[in-house]
Formats: sequence, structure tokens, C-alpha cells
Amino acid sequence: MKSILKTLGLSAALALCSVAAASAQTTLKLAHAAPESDMQQTLSVFFKKGVEERSNGSIKVSIFPAGQLGNDAQMIDGARSGIVDITMSGLNNFTGLVPQAGVFELPFIFPNRDVAYKVLDGDIGAGISGEFTKLGLTVLGYPENGYRNITNNKHPIKEPGDLAGLQMRVNNSRALNDMFSLLGANPQQIPVAELYTALETGVVDAQDHPVGIVASFKFNEVQKYLSLTQHAYSPLAIVMNDSKLKGLSADEQKIIIEVAKEAIAEQRKLNVAKEEEMIASLENEGMQVNRDVDAAAFQEKVRPVWDGFIKANGDELVNQIVEAGKSK
Repeated sequence: MKSILKTLGLSAALALCSVAAASAQTTLKLAHAAPESDMQQTLSVFFKKGVEERSNGSIKVSIFPAGQLGNDAQMIDGARSGIVDITMSGLNNFTGLVPQAGVFELPFIFPNRDVAYKVLDGDIGAGISGEFTKLGLTVLGYPENGYRNITNNKHPIKEPGDLAGLQMRVNNSRALNDMFSLLGANPQQIPVAELYTALETGVVDAQDHPVGIVASFKFNEVQKYLSLTQHAYSPLAIVMNDSKLKGLSADEQKIIIEVAKEAIAEQRKLNVAKEEEMIASLENEGMQVNRDVDAAAFQEKVRPVWDGFIKANGDELVNQIVEAGKSK
């Protein structure tokens, strides 16, 4: 009898431990708007795996891709309120809340990726990240979307005048809206989830996105020309609800921050490695791709966009980034 009671007691204790362990587990909801074929999902999976393994299961990450938890604005609001724990979105979607972040959206401000990484991962990026804490968000880093290029159904884009008269879909970046207006296009803000249909039905003739987005959203099915203008580097931001992060143990917070950094580095590397492969695939599927773009002419024509940002926000950030591009 004593043996039976002892066994029952041990079983009960194990059951209580199991319940306690289950209740101690934290589940984080990570949301983004891109399809599962996009590099944003690749980053998310890398992050999930790393966090779950290193936390020994005390943290679970549930991924919600393709706008399952709402559009970009709704996911950002959700992250601020705590309905969503982590969200990843184009940095342009945060510039209404953090106007200074618009400096990273200026056309041709990053001459190459190395400068972009140096700025985003360094003191300048950290300074901008600090502004997010006022919104209840912690920036875990700035993943890559890539350099933006122009697709359209009319003709190759080689020089600024080629954009005149195009009905151009733009995102909510003030810099890009100003840029395409200066170049004679007619910018229209359309959510990315509605863009395929807008291109298919002729509501707009053209749009600009990094190659990866063109491929993952299959814009090649409704666009004939891809012009590699590389007119703006397009960073993402991955942010976490600040209270949620601080509610984790010190070790768990460290895991989140370290794994996010590693996931971003991996995603950037894969983005670069696959870009030419994606361009070749788009060509094979019928897109006409041109690289003969007069970048100098574009840079000269769109300089007033920089002036507009400086007038609103001062020239300190612009000057710091320009200097970062000069130093090695």
C-alpha cells in the first residue's frame, strides 16, 4: 500500500512539474506581410528555430506570414499594444511615427550595401532605434529588403524622362512619393496586398520594389519590364513590444537579441546570393530586364528630395550618412 501511495505521489509531483513547465513557456507571435516564399519568412524561421533551441523550449515562436494578422499598419499598432509580440515591416511604414527614420529611405543615400549595413548597425541606426522606445517598441535590427528597382508595362526605364506620365504605385514613403513626382510620374499609394490586382487591371502601370519582392509576389506575371535603377536601399525593421521583451528573464532577452542579429546577418547574405538568380529566373519567365540606367542623371534630378528631408529634420543625419559612405 505504501509503495502504491509513493508511486502515486511521485506521479502527481511529476504532473505538477509538467504543468508548471507548460505554464512557464512563453509564446511569441511574430507577424509579417510577405508571402512564405519571401526572405522575410526565411528570416522568421531562422529566428524561431534559434530562439526555441537556445531557450530550451521556454520560448516558442509562432509565425504569421502573408498579412494573417493584418496589414503593416495594423501589425505595427498590434506590436505597440501587445496584441502582436514581434513584427517585421518596411521601414517606410514606421516613418509616420519616427520621421527621422525617413533618412534611410532617401534615394541614392546608400552607395552600396556595405555602407547601408555600417550605418544601420552602427551609431546612426542605434540613434534612430532609440526613438522607437518612445512608442513602446524595441528595434531588434534592420533586415534587408534590397535595392528598389522599377517595373512597368510601357518601356524600359533608362533615364529620368522615361518615367514621365506613368501611373506609378508607391508606398507611404514621403521620399519615394516626392521622387516619382519630381520625375513626372503620377504616384498613387496602394497597399502591397492590393498591388498585383492594380497592375493586372491597369489601375497603375508601374511600381518599385526590390527584386525579391517582385519575385515572391509574382509581379512578373503582370509587368513586362524590370529596370535595375537601384534608386533606394530598402531596409526593413523588426520590432518587439518593449514590455513583452522586458518581461522575459535576462537570459531570454539576450537570446532574443542575439538570435535576431544572427537571423538578420543570414537573411542579408542570402538576399545578396540569390538576387542574380532571381533576376535570371524573372528573365526566363518573360520579363525584359535592363541594366543600362543613367544613375548619375537620376541622382542629380532627385536631389531636391534630400533638401525636403533636411528642411523638415535638419541635415545632421544626412551628413553623417554621407560621411560614413566616404570613410573605409
